[in-house]
Amino acid sequence: MIRRTHPSWHAVLAQAFDALDPDYRRFLEHDRSYFPDRDNLLNAFATLPLARTRYILFGQDPYPRRESAIGYAFIDGKVERIFTPEGLSKEVNRATSLRNFIKMLLLCEGALQDDFSKEAVARVDTSGYIRTIHQLRENFEKNGVLLLNMALVFTDKKASKAHIRAWRGFVESLLAQLGAHAVELILFGKMAQEVERLETADRFVRHPMPHPYNISFITDPTAHTLFGPMHLLRRGD
Repeated sequence: MIRRTHPSWHAVLAQAFDALDPDYRRFLEHDRSYFPDRDNLLNAFATLPLARTRYILFGQDPYPRRESAIGYAFIDGKVERIFTPEGLSKEVNRATSLRNFIKMLLLCEGALQDDFSKEAVARVDTSGYIRTIHQLRENFEKNGVLLLNMALVFTDKKASKAHIRAWRGFVESLLAQLGAHAVELILFGKMAQEVERLETADRFVRHPMPHPYNISFITDPTAHTLFGPMHLLRRGD
């Protein structure tokens, strides 16, 4: 698992994995029921080097679909296009959290005002915006945002809280090792905000906000202050 990540993370991740319960490590090493699989669960550490990491975005856990869970918090592998000539793509419209997140970004860009309907989105000129979900991931990473979840694997909804508890030691170790780095924490929703209870989180600037599943996220001032200047929808060309 670790060897597939960027070399700058290897020592940090090795120590963080040592903080997992031995039985849970064996589960990760031998079980084939969870997803993303062992080759992909650390993808967030593969494409963003440690030296370029300015934020860690903590979501809850992976999407509950194999094709969607690709090792990045909030990046749905089932989504290809973000926009179509009719507005948001069908895949984005079906993904509540992603849909609200894109609407929040459009509001930050001034492309939306008080009307967040699909009809309003369809009227937006998207010619200067990114087209795909992977371009969104790339824009996150250009801004130094590591896309992590509180639990890095999913088996079934009933086990979600157990997986989050199991990964707690990993998260604590990760933050303890990053204490000397100028990293800030973005916390999506109540599960991610449990990070604030960890002693190792005290030294970090933290940005708690509603989970994007909630419609209130679209107008959340903390989300606007943090993500607005990143211009995550804008193309780099």
